[in-house]
Amino acid sequence: MKLTSNDETLAESKVLILYILNNINKAITNNALYKIVLSVVDMNYFYFQQFLLDLVKSDFVISYTHENTDMYIINDKGVKTLELTEDILPGILKLQVDTNLKYALDNVDEENSIIAEYTPVNENYYNVTCKIMENNECLFEVKTFAGSREQAKQIVENWKIHAGTMYPKLLEILTQNFENTPSNLDNHTEKNIGSPLDVYNYDVINRKPLDDIDDTNTVTEKNTSSNSSDIIEGNINLFDLVDKKN
Repeated sequence: MKLTSNDETLAESKVLILYILNNINKAITNNALYKIVLSVVDMNYFYFQQFLLDLVKSDFVISYTHENTDMYIINDKGVKTLELTEDILPGILKLQVDTNLKYALDNVDEENSIIAEYTPVNENYYNVTCKIMENNECLFEVKTFAGSREQAKQIVENWKIHAGTMYPKLLEILTQNFENTPSNLDNHTEKNIGSPLDVYNYDVINRKPLDDIDDTNTVTEKNTSSNSSDIIEGNINLFDLVDKKN
């Protein structure tokens, strides 16, 4: 779709967006809305952004932030405007929306259900958040840290690609029945992670895998106590636990 000075063409583009939002009948992200528009008509991304911004400024569409994501939903004024202007939208476009909408929404929902992002704190510390969403609600969320940008990117990429495999394993670990008795701890066959401070010093400051750390390099005796367990309070890299399970 080419942007021209033709008022009818501009109006048609905005009405199409209103028509799609009205048929969705729920809040949707900017990118998801654009993908649905593309399933109907070839609209330039920058033109789409301008049309959507105009609709928000005209108070036909409400924009708000949810889970750090901008969401868009048509309001009553937008619905009334659509009722008055829907006739300018070609029937073939409305048919394409009606036909493609469910398939497009299913694809968008699947893509948006797995979310992973990282935020730098300093060059040696990155907060990483991995989520599973459904209907804009968070079903599962895990937060961890990475000792480098490369590690943070790897965690994000792994979650986006392998969340379906990792999620059940994380649940299995989280729901495991750990018997915190001295005998069980002494006989534990897996290497204990230690305290959150251990993890921070090993993985962030030294930027080495836990297995590569010599026992003489521990910060304090308290941090390397043999009574530590795989279940700890604080920030823990759960992905390391998954690797150990394998």
